[in-house]
Amino acid sequence: MPNGSDDGVATPGNFDFEAFYQGGVLPGTDLVLGVVPWDIGGPQPVLVALAEGGRLSGDILDAGCGLGENALYLAGRGHRVTGFDAASGALEQARARAASRGLDVTFVQADATTLDGVQQGFDTVVDSALYHCLDGAQRGAYSAALHRVTRPGAQLHLFCFADVKWPGFSLPVMTVAQDDLRTHLGEHWRISGIELVDYVTAFTRQYLQEHQGDLEKAGVSVEIDALRTDDAGRVVAPMWQLHAVRR
Repeated sequence: MPNGSDDGVATPGNFDFEAFYQGGVLPGTDLVLGVVPWDIGGPQPVLVALAEGGRLSGDILDAGCGLGENALYLAGRGHRVTGFDAASGALEQARARAASRGLDVTFVQADATTLDGVQQGFDTVVDSALYHCLDGAQRGAYSAALHRVTRPGAQLHLFCFADVKWPGFSLPVMTVAQDDLRTHLGEHWRISGIELVDYVTAFTRQYLQEHQGDLEKAGVSVEIDALRTDDAGRVVAPMWQLHAVRR
């Protein structure tokens, strides 16, 4: 996947994930990130709900695993888990976290559009905020690649930024329409449901207020008082939660 942009705007297909994981600069700004926006130090609550509801089974592929918290949570529940990501820096940290907790997870560096190097035969795929980082052509290739590495009847649980009004945010890029999901996934996956859910970020109101000017340079407009937060004070964002079955 492309990584980085010369136009000063972060868009699907060119976002610099290595910079995030290595404490680098947010594209289009002078802001050196002190947090990885999607690393909340544990699994996403929406994923925990799926697991506790018995909806995740068999061998699990964590797509775009990042620092590995979702994969580690699932491994701790007894699942055999493989996580892949394009960012080598993220995988290094994920492996270190796994080792420190005594958990056995396979982490693989791979391009989401091909999944070369990823084994076949998964029963469940979890995509926690990868899909919206791809552009249209990449999304179709990603759908086909996931189909190739999964078993017949495999389950796909996918979370992506929703194209709805975000309380407190104006985010011009990286949101996804439901029709986009149906277009790019429908050939290989039978979609059984799409619903709106809250996705927890590592941001707090205080952090966003301190960096509001730099964020606006990247095209992200923030109204601090309008932001919604969870019980821990972390800002939540609206995402589509999609469930589909492999054709």
